[in-house]
Amino acid sequence: MRLRVEFTTEPFDLDEAPAHALVAREVIETAALDAVDVGPFGNTAEGGADHVLTAVDALLRKTLEAGATRISLQVNVIGDGNGDGTAEGGR
Repeated sequence: MRLRVEFTTEPFDLDEAPAHALVAREVIETAALDAVDVGPFGNTAEGGADHVLTAVDALLRKTLEAGATRISLQVNVIGDGNGDGTAEGGR
């Protein structure tokens, strides 16, 4: 199964990236994920379910330790691994 994770960490600071945002970027960029897009107002990454769920666990733990007070997170199933882009195998 392929998953897409979208997340933001808070509090925001538009002048300088807070420590929790830098930690989040490092976790996602070093995880075994693809289609990684890290930005100032939201971040997305895709990958196999095991890799995404492992990255999400690390993301939550490490960003909270680095001072995040809120983490908004959404995980979507985007495919079943058959390469057809659907969760139902193209049906």
